[in-house]
Amino acid sequence: VRSHALGQVLEQKSKTKPNGKKPPAEEKKQYLEAEFTKVRVVDFDLKELVLLPREIDLNEWLASNTTTFFNLINLQYSTISEFCTGDTCQAMTACNTIYYWYDERGKKTKCTAPQYVDFVMSLVQKLVTEEENFPTKYGKEFPNSFDSLVKKICRYLFHVLAHLYWAHFKETVALDLQGHLNTLYAHFIVFVREFNLVDPKETCIMDDLSEILCAPVPPTPAPAR
Repeated sequence: VRSHALGQVLEQKSKTKPNGKKPPAEEKKQYLEAEFTKVRVVDFDLKELVLLPREIDLNEWLASNTTTFFNLINLQYSTISEFCTGDTCQAMTACNTIYYWYDERGKKTKCTAPQYVDFVMSLVQKLVTEEENFPTKYGKEFPNSFDSLVKKICRYLFHVLAHLYWAHFKETVALDLQGHLNTLYAHFIVFVREFNLVDPKETCIMDDLSEILCAPVPPTPAPAR
């Protein structure tokens, strides 16, 4: 119920250097500035939000949350998609990392950011709507590959979130949506950490932001008497 409520609120690599060139010097990270990191749309403990309820099956919980994150991250990206073009984002980048797409045969492809995001969203949409992968019918078993599927999805979704911060934070601020992005990102990171869904080596490029946004919310001081 709480996860659904949050969804309602939110709804309003490779290290290879391209062509052998050194990556550009790291830019100032606007998204780490205090005036932006303090902006959220909820103030409750996200750690409590992601914990597995005692009466819920683990796979059911992972499936429900993964599908929700897919929908919310897709929605968040759609708010800036007109600014993410083949000209402005010629590679899928985050910090000094370039993400390459690997097709079903394992062929590595360098593509523009909008192409990469389209590949991600199309693949994830296919996976979460296939009954054999994400069963919705009572008594239907989850596949043995379910854990690896969820990890694959979460890794791709992290790439999209990282690109949003790295390449499109200015547009997000201009739209006054940084509170939504911060809350979505923090919720996602707390979730994948709780269930070990993404390798820390993958997420470390955003550790500076994660440590700020995922810190427990300080208690509200009691009113003076």
